[in-house]
Amino acid sequence: MMGPQSHSVSLQRLNHVEKRIVRVIELAGSAMDELANSTGPRNEVLVVHCREFMQSIKEIQMTLREEIKSTCEYRPFEKCDYNSRISNEICFQKLEYIIQQLDSMKQTICTYKDAA
Repeated sequence: MMGPQSHSVSLQRLNHVEKRIVRVIELAGSAMDELANSTGPRNEVLVVHCREFMQSIKEIQMTLREEIKSTCEYRPFEKCDYNSRISNEICFQKLEYIIQQLDSMKQTICTYKDAA
């Protein structure tokens, strides 16, 4: 289960992912600038940008997969009282039904006593 410390680590990792996404967008912009260069694109610059872009995308995917997996393993509903509340509600309805049946039986018995 995720405690406060692991929750904090998760937020830090997601914050890092956010920064990596910003960097990826910057790299894409730099690559576009290089492609739009009036003297023509410099292949070595494009290769560096593309390599960093792809590495960043892989890191982002890996981190997000791990965080999703970790989140799926975290089940906050396990401490939920839903099952208890539903069970209590069902028991309450059963008791109401039994009381109605007993009242009906009591009226029937009283009717037979009065008739006799």
